Amino acid sequence: MGVQLFDRLGRGILLTDAGMRLLQYAEKIIDLADETRSELVGAKELTGALTIKMPETLGVHRLPDVIGVFRSRFPKVRLRFTSCTHEGLQKDLRKGITDLAFLLAESIQAADLAVEALGIEPLVIVAHPRHRLAARPAIRPRDLEGETILYSTVDCSYRRSLESLLNSEKVRYDGALEFNSIESIKRCVMAGTGISILPEVTVEEDLSRGRLTVLSLGEEKLEVATLMIWYRDRWLSPTLNAFMQVAREVLSESYRKDESPRQP
Repeated sequence: MGVQLFDRLGRGILLTDAGMRLLQYAEKIIDLADETRSELVGAKELTGALTIKMPETLGVHRLPDVIGVFRSRFPKVRLRFTSCTHEGLQKDLRKGITDLAFLLAESIQAADLAVEALGIEPLVIVAHPRHRLAARPAIRPRDLEGETILYSTVDCSYRRSLESLLNSEKVRYDGALEFNSIESIKRCVMAGTGISILPEVTVEEDLSRGRLTVLSLGEEKLEVATLMIWYRDRWLSPTLNAFMQVAREVLSESYRKDESPRQP
């Protein structure tokens, strides 16, 4: 290949960045060979493997049911899941390193990517129950002047909803902290470190137990779509088609339940 694939560390070796990328391609080559063989010989069961990117919120609260249903129907298919970051997502889909991706965002602009919205995820601004704004029935963006904001780097791009709102009002805040874990964000908000914007589904239990409170924007609604994304020009194998169909079925039902009136 003309590049260094390994670094020596004492008696052991580690993959370099180039080695890690080669490993991803090698895995896809092997997966595609297995799937091709299965397709051509007319195997009764789907085989092969899929590499899927997803944000933490969906991985914890939405996709486990999708995975459970898919595994019960197609137990021979291997699934690999990686955390979703907006940067590099389009590149990995185009190159075939990633077969399918899920994103929490208002939209994604890329002519060669196919995008399907599967549901709407409400967002909330959360704070410590004794936060200075907690007693107000509604706040304005201007009220967040000087706040420390905690953002997630593993849930892709919904942070832009709050950033856009604050920038449109020229609100200056006291810096931003970034975390690789939603649980870490919630714990820091509970400790009074700052405020955050998170999908409502991730904080429902904390809100019901009084560990967090919502800073309501009144009539202003913050929400993002759950997007399923794939490379438009790629061949959709039976295995990938099957996973996409299960995702449509299960997630549509999940979001339908969320929209139903809740029992007191």
